Amino acid sequence: MGQKINPLGFRLGTTQSHHSLWFAKPTNYCEGLQEDQKIRNILKKYVQKNMIISSGLEGIARIEIQKRIDLIQVIIYIGFPKFVLENGSRGVEEFQMNVQKELNCVNRKINIAITRIANPYGHPNILAEFIAGQLKNRVSFRKAMKKAIELTEQADTKGIQVQIAGRLDGKEIARAEWIREGRVPLQTIGAKIDYCSYTVRTIYGILGIKIWIFVDEEK
Repeated sequence: MGQKINPLGFRLGTTQSHHSLWFAKPTNYCEGLQEDQKIRNILKKYVQKNMIISSGLEGIARIEIQKRIDLIQVIIYIGFPKFVLENGSRGVEEFQMNVQKELNCVNRKINIAITRIANPYGHPNILAEFIAGQLKNRVSFRKAMKKAIELTEQADTKGIQVQIAGRLDGKEIARAEWIREGRVPLQTIGAKIDYCSYTVRTIYGILGIKIWIFVDEEK
């Protein structure tokens, strides 16, 4: 079972919580879900175009959304602080205004908070961005995976598994390759595992990156 479903959904209510918190009537649920996806896409595009990124990565670990009747609270967890933080609160306010204009929210205010995380490379989304950048620069996929594991070891994690699928190194037949370091108990619900699935476009075609990181285990 641990190999066949999303590790985050498998552990909801035990070691994982929802990244979106809101209530809606069954008839309005689809609209709320699409709005969440639109918010996340706008934030990521805005970061790519306008923010100062020190390491060449977006550095967004996750985005949490909390909705009320007249307020949308968005918390961005970022690993690399050379972001909008250079201008202080003024930069965050400009960020909020631009996002609100793109969303066309008239009756609700958007409040954006930026939180810095301590160990960026302990989060799978940031690692996947790193591997994607390496693959776009035609670095060997094995070398990119090994380098990602080295970065994760500095973040004090208990285990990591990385899988890349597609036309690896430009070969005609697509295949999947993976590497593991440490323990990654996917079948254990009490194990706190962070996971992401990332798509990268290369000159050979589309590659899929999956990363599982074993953080800790409930006792």
